[in-house]
Amino acid sequence: MNRPWRVVVAGTNFGRVHARGVRSAPAEFTLAGVLSRGSDRSAREAAALRVPHLTCADEVPGDVDAVCVAVGSAVSGGRGTELACALLERGIAVLAEHPMHPDELTQCLRTARRHRTGFRLTTHYPHVRPVRTFLDAASRLRARQAPLFVDAATPVHVLQPFLDVLGRALGGVRPWAFGDPAPEDPELTALTGRDAPLRTLQAVVAGVPVTLRVHNELHPGDRDNHALLWHRIAIGTEGGVLTLADTHGPVLWSPRFHSTRDADHRLVLDGPGLAHPSTSVAAPAGTLAEAVATLWPDAVVHALRGLRTAVEQGVDPLRDGQRDLTVARMWTDLVTRLGPPRSIRPAPPEVLGASEVLGASDVPGASDVPDAPDIPEALDAPDAAELPNAAAVQGTSGARSPSPAPAGGHGAYGATAEFYELAAAGSPEVAQALAGVDPHAGTVVEIGAGSGLVTAAIAAALPGARILAAEPSTVLRSVLTSRVVRDPDLRERVTVRPDTAQELALPERISAAVLCGVAGHLDHAERADLWRRLTERMLPGAPLVVELMAVHRPVAMPRTRLATRRVGGQDYEWWFAARPGAGEGDPLVLHSTWRVLDATGSTVREETETHRWHAFGLERVAAETGWELRALRGGPGANSAPLGVFTRAS
Repeated sequence: MNRPWRVVVAGTNFGRVHARGVRSAPAEFTLAGVLSRGSDRSAREAAALRVPHLTCADEVPGDVDAVCVAVGSAVSGGRGTELACALLERGIAVLAEHPMHPDELTQCLRTARRHRTGFRLTTHYPHVRPVRTFLDAASRLRARQAPLFVDAATPVHVLQPFLDVLGRALGGVRPWAFGDPAPEDPELTALTGRDAPLRTLQAVVAGVPVTLRVHNELHPGDRDNHALLWHRIAIGTEGGVLTLADTHGPVLWSPRFHSTRDADHRLVLDGPGLAHPSTSVAAPAGTLAEAVATLWPDAVVHALRGLRTAVEQGVDPLRDGQRDLTVARMWTDLVTRLGPPRSIRPAPPEVLGASEVLGASDVPGASDVPDAPDIPEALDAPDAAELPNAAAVQGTSGARSPSPAPAGGHGAYGATAEFYELAAAGSPEVAQALAGVDPHAGTVVEIGAGSGLVTAAIAAALPGARILAAEPSTVLRSVLTSRVVRDPDLRERVTVRPDTAQELALPERISAAVLCGVAGHLDHAERADLWRRLTERMLPGAPLVVELMAVHRPVAMPRTRLATRRVGGQDYEWWFAARPGAGEGDPLVLHSTWRVLDATGSTVREETETHRWHAFGLERVAAETGWELRALRGGPGANSAPLGVFTRAS
């Protein structure tokens, strides 16, 4: 089945995430309708999506391949199980949201088997990219060493997904058992003035001892907004500890401290066993807004792909669902032992940002001493000629926003976004690169549009051209959208999308493509996929414009001030540092810090972000694409950001 699957989404609460996911993968899935009880809100949602609004299972067209039932099951007081069975009886595959009681799950699986269709229960979070990174790492770890312990915490409202993630991380769940929660000490309760929010218990999962803390409190009318934490899992082995710090990343590896002893039995403090970083980071966390807008829809697509594969391979749903049944039984046992969640109705919390808690000195790349290096002395420093200046780092559009897709190991742009245009610059070379493009032949695609400076330059260079501007950072995209809305010409011609390079649905006819400060945030496989997709849609002679950073190999760059700006009564300083990744072939680790100083020169505040960048030059892009390169700016050894135009050889 090479055609896209026609998918209906049932429910318009979390169903909105399902709908966004379906529409983000047009080559695989087509949104065929919204199914709800018929509220005006749901009707408006369907109208906004330009799909039919359906009000019962019988109205779902027979050519629909699957329905995402994002409706609570009976155990949650909803009608999701009833709806799922009605659809399965019509031979329509179903992807159902958690939680689900074992009896309900058994009913759905048996109905799916009887009517020879597919059914999958999705607990959603195992499909979120940082969790997938954690699960991949756990698989590699288990292949080397057996888990010795697990230390974990979770909120009660996503407890079933937690058990699913934990079982996957440990390679199974049997044998499993839960102890009763530790009783609360009345004396400690009296001292704190309230019951402890977390209940602690001991367990065994896959034969591994587990210490588990559960936030067993719920706001009856707002369960998602009052969880004190999300999934947190640490797996300890002989060689170190693998940690999923949060559902949305990062993933941490902390090798065990172990060194040799000398002849006098003194600890060798510079032994080879201490050469590893104390903690290494994968799947760096982005903003929560980007998690909701990008990671969650991507998780829906990942789950739908699994359902489609199972259907097309004729997998027996009842046999396929045995593991999910075991997880559901574990969940019912655990919630019974925990007892009903304590009902709470707290005021909205005071959410704190990193700088308010960590302070400038503890944020990577920041320092109270401006010229203090944050690069280990053991690393080879580049020659002075290789140190990029501000233009070389910022390129055309300023400090670039990494794509937030964790699969590529990227960070997310948030803390320093307010300073973006303080370091941004225009580029006449971009307009030069687009010379000769027919503005009416196809769409101009800009990937990583930032705040829209290059977007405006493209529009000026190609009057009348339609432009698709994609920017995954919520903060930068708000500036981009504001820039477009304020200009009547841009408002008519520019379509803004929230997608990363990996997710962006490309138009059929592309007259030019522009990637300023983006390609290095993609690994080799992601770039190869992007070049392939662009090649399939770019018109003959259409230019591919690529701007990189003036860093052609993984070298260390000591903390350097790249730019200063005066705004009102404050000075803004941009400091930048880089170091190679932990392993060979790993991307550079970049630290970008903005310091705000008052009239006396005292630091008012600092904001720092850490990103990843694969260091290579324009020649690498030419080799990967097989296209001819015309370099417009920069090159190996040049102290400016390389920018080139690539066209297919005739």
